[in-house]
Amino acid sequence: MLDNVTIVGVGLIGGSFALAMKDNGLARNIIGVSRTRASLDKALEIGFIDEALELDEAVSKSDLVYVAIPVDATVPLISRLLDKIGDHQVIADAGSTKTALCQAVAHHPMRKRLVTTHPMWGTEYSGPEAAVKNAFRERACVICEKEKTDTQALHLMEDIYRQLGMHLIYMGAEEHDIHAAYVSHISHITSFALANTVLEKEKEENAIFELAAGGFESTVRLAKSNPAMWGPIFMQNRENVLDVLNEHIAQLKKFKACLEKENMEYLDELMMNANKIRRIIR
Repeated sequence: MLDNVTIVGVGLIGGSFALAMKDNGLARNIIGVSRTRASLDKALEIGFIDEALELDEAVSKSDLVYVAIPVDATVPLISRLLDKIGDHQVIADAGSTKTALCQAVAHHPMRKRLVTTHPMWGTEYSGPEAAVKNAFRERACVICEKEKTDTQALHLMEDIYRQLGMHLIYMGAEEHDIHAAYVSHISHITSFALANTVLEKEKEENAIFELAAGGFESTVRLAKSNPAMWGPIFMQNRENVLDVLNEHIAQLKKFKACLEKENMEYLDELMMNANKIRRIIR
C-alpha cells in the first residue's frame, strides 16, 4: 500500500482511478490537484480524495503522481513534475496520445521514473461526478516505452493496474497512437460529425428526442464528450487521425455510390464484409 498518491485532474479518469485505488486498498491517502476549486470540493464531497493541495506540496509528499488531464496540458506538466521528483517517486499519465509526450521527455534525466500508460476506458461524461467504480476492471491498459522506465517504477504501475483488474499491453509510443486513432479517436470524431449532420438537417429538436432509437443514440453518444479533452487529442494525433479519416471517407463514398447507382449487390457485399467485425467484437 502506498502512503500518498496524488491525482492531478479529478475528473472521469482521475476520479475513477482514485475510487479504484481506495476500493482495492492501494493507498492510505489520496491527494487531489485541480485547476478549479469547485472540482476539488466535489471530489472531496464524493469522497475519492482525502485532501486537496497545491501541486508542489502534493508532489513533495507523494509516492505516486497520477496525471489525468487533457493531453495538451499533460506534456508541459510532466516535464515540470520530472524536475521536482526524487528517485523514490513515480509519475504515471493516463493520456490518449503518447508520441508527443515521449518525445518531449526523452532526454530528461528523470525519464526513468515516468510510466506512460493509457487505460482503454472512458465515457462521454466529464468532471468528478463522472467517476465510476470498477471502471477499469476487465479493460486493457497500454504501457508505452517500458524499456525506458526503471524496473521498480514499471512494476509498481503494472501491479496497480493488475489489481484494478486490467490486462496489460506493451507498445511503442508511435505504434500506440496509430492503433488509438483507429479504435478510439475515429469513433469520437465520427460521432461529433454525425451529431452535427443531424443537428443541421433535422431542425425539429422534439423530433430528434422522440424518434432517436437505440442505434442512433449509441452511435452519437460520444458526441457528448468534452471538447476540451478531445480537441487536443485530435491535434496531437493529427497525422494518424487524418489517415483513418481519409479511409473512413473512402468507405462512406462506397456506400454513397451504391445508393446513387442502385447497386444492391455491392451494398450487400459492403455490409457483409463489415459483419466480419463480429469475429473480433461480440
